[in-house]
Amino acid sequence: MKLLVNIDVPHLAKAEAFYTAAFGLTPARRFGPDVVELLGFESPLYLLRKDAGSAGTATSARDYARHWTPVHCDVVVDDLDVALARALAAGAIQEGNIRQADWGRIVTVADPFGHGWCLLQFLGRGYDEIAT
Repeated sequence: MKLLVNIDVPHLAKAEAFYTAAFGLTPARRFGPDVVELLGFESPLYLLRKDAGSAGTATSARDYARHWTPVHCDVVVDDLDVALARALAAGAIQEGNIRQADWGRIVTVADPFGHGWCLLQFLGRGYDEIAT
């Protein structure tokens, strides 16, 4: 199986600029004027232009204000400080301090469109430090 990650954004060009600058992704295919495929993660990332207020589900409209969601993406990086600086320079908003755990370091950021991301750097054996 293959996992595809789709992110709704209100402005495709701004989103493409952010994701290529923040995470070093590369634009690949375009599917008309409203979809771009970005490569560089283990799974392709698709940015889909969807207007704010358009139907998100049968009962709610799309809203690009920052919100919490139980589904989010973690970006595993070699150097958290460098990755955070790159994301911030591209327009990410840092949400809290860098935290350290037995498995590594983590910080949360939001993209300019309200989507939350975790940047994490494994230390030692990574999650194996806490696996039972």
